[in-house]
Amino acid sequence: MAMSALGVASCATGADFAPVDRLLHGAAQRGDVPGVVAAVGHGGRVVYRGVYGQRALVPETEPESWDTHFDMASLTKPTITAPAVMQLWEQGAYRLDEPVARYLPEFAANGKDGITIRHLLTHYSGLPPDLDLSTDWHGKDEAVRRVMLTVPTRKPGVAFVYSDINFITLGLLVERVSGMTLDRYAAGRILAPLGMRQSGFLPAAALRPLIAPTQFDPQAGMLRGVVHDPTARRMGGVAGHAGLFSDAHDMTLYAQALLDRRAGRPSAYPLKRDTLEMMTTPEQPAGRTDLRGLGWDIATHYSTPRGAVFPVGSFGHTGFTGTSLWMDPGSDSYVLILTNRVHPSNGHGRQIIQLRHDVATAAAQALGLDGGPA
Repeated sequence: MAMSALGVASCATGADFAPVDRLLHGAAQRGDVPGVVAAVGHGGRVVYRGVYGQRALVPETEPESWDTHFDMASLTKPTITAPAVMQLWEQGAYRLDEPVARYLPEFAANGKDGITIRHLLTHYSGLPPDLDLSTDWHGKDEAVRRVMLTVPTRKPGVAFVYSDINFITLGLLVERVSGMTLDRYAAGRILAPLGMRQSGFLPAAALRPLIAPTQFDPQAGMLRGVVHDPTARRMGGVAGHAGLFSDAHDMTLYAQALLDRRAGRPSAYPLKRDTLEMMTTPEQPAGRTDLRGLGWDIATHYSTPRGAVFPVGSFGHTGFTGTSLWMDPGSDSYVLILTNRVHPSNGHGRQIIQLRHDVATAAAQALGLDGGPA
């Protein structure tokens, strides 16, 4: 166990994670992030844990801890919404290349009748990145109305455009087909089977002291236990693109279960192995070079959490608040980074991008993936 004035780190193998420690410690010490909780998994166990900096800076400082709960932001997309969609697909509820409008008829408006479920999952739908937030609208019903009336900016299947509207729509699809709200579906069909007891939408008030605050909002004050994403917040905190809260313990459970299922080992991950392999290999339209799985990023300009060592074919995702998870089935490894980099004033975007890249590189080197120390 190694300790510093800012935090604590531990390593379960003989691998040298000192470079990872220096990166995390330095990021917290410089104020690139308020605090950071990180984990590296390898060979079926967590081999490195790091906790540095502060969970909160205002109105007073609070030390970071392993059990800090974070707003996972867009990690909601691949960890909750995409597997929910694929569970229903496994049950035969629909085919991925069917039009979304077959199940959400209102979605056909304004030329969206050719957009398929696969287009949404891979961000090749041609829809714009987000709903218009320039007017003061509120409520899930209004969000649904705006999603259904969204006008595409490109033809489906032509170009990769990362869009929250894609996953808002997928969340609505899950609700329409299952007859359950997305938060209830996720709690019963994804989180509970995995034993993720500290995770979910709309965290209870009792958890607030453990939740890392994000950003000050003029109307709501400092957001703490309230989703940071403004569209999800206007929708009431439950949406297909954002809204999950979780901690490092639960996210390491998730990552390990996913890798175990994908490798054919015993696992509680609630999808079949073939389904999970399909989700984590390229599924974008033929001939397109931005590589996306079904919910997961593989090789696009968002793939900086892969670092310089993990190969193309590994996969992961990021969250705007400062979260990321990257997994490499070839080496049976993952790198989890949790920060609230938007606290208290939505800063440090470039710093977290670089930190994700550098930590993944150093972790892979510590594991000996590029011929470095094993």
